[in-house]
Amino acid sequence: MRNKLLLLALFLLPVSLFGQENVTVKGRVINEQGEAVEYVQVGIPKLQIGTISSADGHFEITAPCDTLEFFHVSYQAGSYVVTGQADDVVIVLHENELPPAVFIGGDTKEKYLLKPGTKILGDKGLIEFVPKTGSTKGVEIGSVAKTKKPFLVQDIQFSIYRNTIPDCVVSVNIYRIEGRDDEFVNVLRKPIYVNVAEASAPQEFHIQPEETILLEPGKYFISFQIVDCNEEALRAYLATPNDERDHSKMRLSSNIYLKSSYIRKAALGKMEHLPVNIGMVVKGLEYQ
Repeated sequence: MRNKLLLLALFLLPVSLFGQENVTVKGRVINEQGEAVEYVQVGIPKLQIGTISSADGHFEITAPCDTLEFFHVSYQAGSYVVTGQADDVVIVLHENELPPAVFIGGDTKEKYLLKPGTKILGDKGLIEFVPKTGSTKGVEIGSVAKTKKPFLVQDIQFSIYRNTIPDCVVSVNIYRIEGRDDEFVNVLRKPIYVNVAEASAPQEFHIQPEETILLEPGKYFISFQIVDCNEEALRAYLATPNDERDHSKMRLSSNIYLKSSYIRKAALGKMEHLPVNIGMVVKGLEYQ
């Protein structure tokens, strides 16, 4: 029985879809003030192709001639029609208009919205995010939670068993799951980013969101996603022949928990059911 479940991030692969030749599109994502927009999800959802822009808004993606979509929680979605190779595309995203704050009166009680589930195989069972063909970015995994009453999110927790990816940044996302076809609708208005230090020892993270996150009764997906790492170190690692690599490097590991989950293997890709997760916890106040 395998002791590890390896999640290999497979991105930017030169494939041919329906006879279409792939082209490379490079560019930068900015806002209306000309400032870089960090960690924008870029891709063609229907083709399961995607990546994430860098901290300074730069992106590069190999794809067929189709429409690229751009998504960031703080901005309206953008798009770009690919007609051929391009090296200097500039995408301007417009800020979302934030809805007014909603206040609910009445009694509340502290409650867990999400618990981790049952830990599997102790410290021998690990989910590993492993760089494969140019990026760890884009793999998104998380757990499903349900609430029957309005719920105010106060604390999001997760743990990392070991990390050897330098300058690793992860994001936490919350989606409402709607309809029979499980449409995932983002509920955040501000991104939640967490720096994960290189460490051989376990690290615990407790996140208190800056924005008020009030969840209406329904079904939700709370997820974890790597959005950045040291690209120079990653390129050096990938340039090393496979039989000469130190395979303990450039990977982030978490314990495995048995819990209803989803995963998507590329930014803006399709969510797929998964029976295990990384053991996320969400606590807060339930309105009575």
